[in-house]
Amino acid sequence: MPKTPSSSWLPGFLALGITWGGSFLFIKWSLLSLTSVGVAFMRGAIGGATLLLYCLVTQTRLPNKVREWAHIAVLALLLNAVPGYLFAVGETHVSSVMAGLLNATTPLMTVLVITVGFREQRININQGIGVVVGFLGIVLVTGALSGLSTSSWHGVIELLCATLCYGISFPYSRRYVNVMDYPPRSLAATQVFCSAILLAPFVIVQGISHSPWSAKSFWGIFILGALGTGFAYIWNFRNVRLAGSLIASTVTYITPVVATILGIWLLNESFKITQVLGGVLVIVSGALVQKRFRLIRTS
Repeated sequence: MPKTPSSSWLPGFLALGITWGGSFLFIKWSLLSLTSVGVAFMRGAIGGATLLLYCLVTQTRLPNKVREWAHIAVLALLLNAVPGYLFAVGETHVSSVMAGLLNATTPLMTVLVITVGFREQRININQGIGVVVGFLGIVLVTGALSGLSTSSWHGVIELLCATLCYGISFPYSRRYVNVMDYPPRSLAATQVFCSAILLAPFVIVQGISHSPWSAKSFWGIFILGALGTGFAYIWNFRNVRLAGSLIASTVTYITPVVATILGIWLLNESFKITQVLGGVLVIVSGALVQKRFRLIRTS
């Protein structure tokens, strides 16, 4: 008899979706005491330390060449340091719900960057529709048609710049970092810890905190660092190994839902039905540009 597919990946999959979806809540909590650059630095330092400890326990070798560290530093800048700061400062202007929904534009940004900057593929008709749907979703999520305050516009631009950094980081990683002969956890540990090193000079200038630590800010940054920036990578790698990359990548459809629920429940953030519709369109956009399904069949 054929073996029944194992579901041992499911707990880690759900943990990852909840943790990444909760990151926007944890950022809000962290900002109660920490500066925006302090949030970005601390999540890198805590997450990097967590991953390095894991590598030590598992006796995993780390990169040891200057050229390798240079490429990892660029990736750390694009995938951790800059977006980590932009998401933190962006959430000083907009709700965690909006941040979570706009984070779902990452696949859209990725396909645009690959097409325009790396020229590794051309947008087909379904992906083109996905791009249009995505921008319509952004308009609805942000409420751009009804008018945004200057502060809110700043937040939206900062968040979209953060997802643009993600969009650049994925093809860069595929070309220069993923080809390195090291286990994924080794690259992740080096990358995350490197982001803290890159942000250290800015923390020295601006400081980590702006007011005394509170319980919420402590637990917010601890969970954000140890789980959202640390163990989340381990869960993700495990999900890919046990369930395959296709199933593992669908966790990105869970995170905006979790972010919305937690923002409304624990932060009493308001939302409009148009934002929910916009979020759905952004997720559909991501599925189209990632070729999950097709609206128009092409030969």
